[in-house]
Amino acid sequence: MDSSLVAIILAAGKGTRMASDLPKVVHAVADAPMVSWVAKACRDAGCSRVILVVGHRQELVREIFDGDDSIEFVTQDEQLGTGHAVQCVEAALKGFDGDVIVLAGDGPLVRPEALKSLVEHHRRAKASATLATAVVDEPAGYGRILRDSDGAFSGIVEHKEATDAQRSINEINPSVYCFKADEMFTALSNVKRSGASGEYYLTDVPALLAAEGKHIDAVNSLDADEALSINTPEQLQVVDGILRSRLSLASNR
Repeated sequence: MDSSLVAIILAAGKGTRMASDLPKVVHAVADAPMVSWVAKACRDAGCSRVILVVGHRQELVREIFDGDDSIEFVTQDEQLGTGHAVQCVEAALKGFDGDVIVLAGDGPLVRPEALKSLVEHHRRAKASATLATAVVDEPAGYGRILRDSDGAFSGIVEHKEATDAQRSINEINPSVYCFKADEMFTALSNVKRSGASGEYYLTDVPALLAAEGKHIDAVNSLDADEALSINTPEQLQVVDGILRSRLSLASNR
């Protein structure tokens, strides 16, 4: 395990489009709760600590890892967005000066190899924040990765705010990040609450760090399947099929 690497998994959401009162991350994918696949990927990537941010019906998420001392929990009492969720972890990481992977508990297809590649790139580039990106055939709905003429990361534009030219970009932001922990928490303290939703967004952090002259990078370390997240029963079926196929292939090698 890498003592200078910690994972934060966001697992507090209700999953209102799942047609269920269960926390979204509790729903089963390939016969296991989807969040358990994410936690396994983080452990297999070498994270010395895996911290789950829980909220809605959190007892059900905690039960999944009952007896597993490698998993820690932090409670997000109010659902105030991804930035607020990560900020809830600050006390648990007091004194930690390493790197932190942040990702969502509803993306069970992410592989440990992709997370390792992200961290290696982040450290090699001496970046304050590095985004894992993916290239997909149908990017509608995702934030697009903007790069300058040299191919360096220059920003993220959300789909609804993108120009037609930007919407033609197939490199997306699946919301898998690696940050220098101390710089991330400092930037989070400066994130403004969205006037539209009343939430604090983690996606604001790279821009705040860049405005301070920090180096922000992006690496295409996820394949198109790994970028898939689950928000509806239909998406769950798709991801379940992909993961079962992947597991079947692995067992036949």
